[in-house]
Amino acid sequence: MQRTWAIIERELRRFRRSPMLIVMSMIFPVVQLVVLGYAFGGNVKHLKLGVVNQDSGVPSVRVRELAGAVTAGARTFDTIEYGDEGVALQDLRDGRINGVLTIPPDFSRRVLAHNQPKIALIEDNTDSFVSASLAGTVAGLVGAFNMPDATTVRVTGEAKLDVVEVYPYVPYVQYLLPGSIVMSIFMMVMIGGGIIFIDDKARGLHEGYLVTPIKKFELIAGFNISGTIKAVLSGSVLMIIGSLIAGIPDPFSALRLLRLFVVIVITAFALISMMFLIMVRVTDPLLPRAIFGVLNTLLYFPSGAVYPQQGFPPWMQAIAVVDPFTYSVHAFKCLLLKNTGFGAISGDLLYLLVFSAVAMSAATLLFRRTL
Repeated sequence: MQRTWAIIERELRRFRRSPMLIVMSMIFPVVQLVVLGYAFGGNVKHLKLGVVNQDSGVPSVRVRELAGAVTAGARTFDTIEYGDEGVALQDLRDGRINGVLTIPPDFSRRVLAHNQPKIALIEDNTDSFVSASLAGTVAGLVGAFNMPDATTVRVTGEAKLDVVEVYPYVPYVQYLLPGSIVMSIFMMVMIGGGIIFIDDKARGLHEGYLVTPIKKFELIAGFNISGTIKAVLSGSVLMIIGSLIAGIPDPFSALRLLRLFVVIVITAFALISMMFLIMVRVTDPLLPRAIFGVLNTLLYFPSGAVYPQQGFPPWMQAIAVVDPFTYSVHAFKCLLLKNTGFGAISGDLLYLLVFSAVAMSAATLLFRRTL
């Protein structure tokens, strides 16, 4: 028992000497509770709905008034006017808007003639949460239009909503795949980059770098590139296996694979640059384990990997704006679920490249060549 107690005492003393580890161990469950509690079950708001009004009659004006009431009241969506339906559909495919509400030229005439008037909702169904919320809200709007009141007594006839889905049905396993790929890259960055770097410091191997004439930037670049290679291998394997398991259509298309590989490489480099920026001044080998647990929650869930960001409270949306996971997940969703080109993800790639440059530059400045 004395020998056993000696081991227990040693581990307790070691834990006590790491106050940041203690703080992180307490904060992580709280952060996880708050983030997960808000990440699931929030009401989706401020979706972008393009409106193409090809009719100028009184009934079409009534539909626009009801859409404006939703924007001002429930705020489920914000309307964007389009004069050209083709431009609206292109913005829908590129992810700039979430749906297109089209009022055909003969809508008012059909309403007045009781001849089955229809309006169309064209939606991006790759995100089932957004599409369901948008379709339900527009259906309620149509229902309100069909209810006569003092302002609509002169408008007769009931309208019908036709929902048009741009893409084939997307099961939830496909919806989760982009986030899983980014998470696999991040896990390899943590294990093959951050933890090994700190362990080398703890074992004294890091001292060997400091007596060589190698420059700080070259040293950081070497760490980042080697970590990127390992993360790219991990992300590529999961991307291929995950695509087969999830049933992604035409998963081995050469052009799609090329685009995915570019996103994987840029994502891996961005995350490894961020990791070395966080770890560059850390010396305690236990601290990274606690930090990585918090990062998993703070980066993964606000990114929209499991639930649309429109359902988050403002403070989580603020995290999502600077979160590199957000842009990687969006890029993978566009390529895997919509099979778009680089035009739809150019903003994501630009942010990740700028993020990588800033993180790597900051890590180089903070790196110390002294023990």
